[in-house]
Amino acid sequence: MSNHARGLWGYTGAASGRELTIQSTGMGGPSAAIVLDDLVELGVRRAVRVGTCVAIAAEPGPGDLLTVIEARAWGGGGIGDPALPDQELTTRLREELGETARPASIASLDVLHQSGKAESARYGERVDAADMQTATLLARGGAQGVAIGAVLIVAEDAEGRQADDERLEQGAKRAGAAAQAILSA
Repeated sequence: MSNHARGLWGYTGAASGRELTIQSTGMGGPSAAIVLDDLVELGVRRAVRVGTCVAIAAEPGPGDLLTVIEARAWGGGGIGDPALPDQELTTRLREELGETARPASIASLDVLHQSGKAESARYGERVDAADMQTATLLARGGAQGVAIGAVLIVAEDAEGRQADDERLEQGAKRAGAAAQAILSA
């Protein structure tokens, strides 16, 4: 462990001869944005978000991996413009994960416990899943010149079935290994 700043654990080491940092960001867009800003000050120029989400569409199931192709902020003021991940990182994530991950559009909500289906109907926008920070990270990364990709693990499907701890751990290991491989190349 290299730091415990803001109560969030960070680990720094080496992978394939290159320095690699794994940093928790807390919950929600504001926390993630502050952590990203701190990392940019330390010289980070590429990052991959690995996190969880809740499915809105019927297709992704508990434990499935989603490679983010766009994310929109949804909130009390409506929907935001799409925030796009770095194309090179996204392509490399998709290659690394292969058929084990599907491309997905994500809605980032202020409060995940509100109904993503209701928000989808309200805004007339179809997305595959919802989380609390991907749109913020992609938008903030773009503004700061940081290449960011994202892979999410479905913690709960659209019917409310949850991934068990083993499926979440397997998904996190696959997603983390893919992130490590492309960031260390």
